[in-house]
Amino acid sequence: MRRRAFTLAVPAVALAALLPAAQTTAHEPKTSARLPVIGPIPSFALTSHRNREFTAGDLAGKVGVLTFIFTQCKDACPALTAKLVDIQKRLASKKDGAQVVFAAVSVDPERDTPAVLARYAAALGATAPAWQFLTGSTAAIDVTTRGFAALARRQAGGDVDHSFLTSLIDRQGMIRVQYLGVRFSPREFVADVRALLTETPAR
Repeated sequence: MRRRAFTLAVPAVALAALLPAAQTTAHEPKTSARLPVIGPIPSFALTSHRNREFTAGDLAGKVGVLTFIFTQCKDACPALTAKLVDIQKRLASKKDGAQVVFAAVSVDPERDTPAVLARYAAALGATAPAWQFLTGSTAAIDVTTRGFAALARRQAGGDVDHSFLTSLIDRQGMIRVQYLGVRFSPREFVADVRALLTETPAR
């Protein structure tokens, strides 16, 4: 299996120290009948930018797209969010688009309150009901980050170095493929989402 194209905010030295805890799995396009199964999503309970609780259970029966961002990030985070907004709009034009949930978890919960996340979502056009921007306690964010094998580390100046890991989750709550970075192909991403929308559960 190969890794997706990637761009990391984590410095090389810091990343080398963190990598043993990470899993980054992808499938070989055009050679796999089904996307691989990486494992179940972690249990989590966070607060959305609409100031409502959002849990792992809210993804049940839907295809999930879950990534990690923070609003003070000036380059890769807004670029990744904008790319996913475009993908969400492409899927929304199809009848099954309502079956896909897009969730962005903040790795900077001290600054990213629901109100801050709501302004961020509006600024980037992520206004559809399909979008959830999530925050919570530092402990809850840490549990969620580790559960998805993402990496995050707060720096002395207040910024956060983190991996740009986006997971595709099937209707049964299993992580099926993870995209690392922001340079992935939207066409391939959409194809993976549609594959999860149309597949029948494995027996």
